Amino acid sequence: MSPSPAGRFTGKTIIVTGAGSGIGRATAHRIAHEGGRVVATDVVPERLEALGEELSGLDVAVVVGDVAHPDTIEALLSAAGDRIDGLANVAGIMDGFLPPSEVDDATWDRVMAVNVTAPMRLTRAVLPRMIDAGVGAIVTVASEAGLRGSSAGVAYTASKHAVIGFTKSVAFFHGPQGIRANAVAPGAVATNIEAPMRSAYAGSRIGPLMQTVMPPMAQPEQLASAITWLLSDDSANVNGAILPSDGGWSTI
Repeated sequence: MSPSPAGRFTGKTIIVTGAGSGIGRATAHRIAHEGGRVVATDVVPERLEALGEELSGLDVAVVVGDVAHPDTIEALLSAAGDRIDGLANVAGIMDGFLPPSEVDDATWDRVMAVNVTAPMRLTRAVLPRMIDAGVGAIVTVASEAGLRGSSAGVAYTASKHAVIGFTKSVAFFHGPQGIRANAVAPGAVATNIEAPMRSAYAGSRIGPLMQTVMPPMAQPEQLASAITWLLSDDSANVNGAILPSDGGWSTI
């Protein structure tokens, strides 16, 4: 991991979902190495076990579970304790690039459950503790697909547009209570998220565009830098922002 400013999260407890790999793992590393207590969750036990070993000696609690399941949220709250200073909603899944004419109910429902309902429920769960403390930072991973309609299938695109709207709503309603809610919108990132192209038609529509305008793939650590900045007091005057971290893709 690259060197980071020491101490930005000293004394703070941050929940990180999808922490077993990719952006979530890189975010957990940054927070832990900057003095924070990380409550990390992932659906794959082996990934969390590896994360615990990587961060041995630092303050990390792990919760194995599907973030879309209420039991996982309860376990995260219990592991976090009375005060929760930050939440990074990182966990997400793709949709096979299925267009509106081909998307099936199972894909739509699962993508919405993980990408929209889970962050909503977890945000709703942590807000009372943040409001009581008068301070809190929530960062949710949106996507370039939340800014346009040409970079994913319909379920993923709709889910990330919803994440952006949800983020702005949290910022509006709870900003006066000391809560900041922001989102990061990545482009292509080198993670292990499964993204098969399950539609020949979608490939014919999306493929040429991506080959023409998509910038080089980012590394998870680059996204973790943006997420931890938004979680930290360095961005104390930023609320309701949607921060593209996409190599300039959103400018095209």
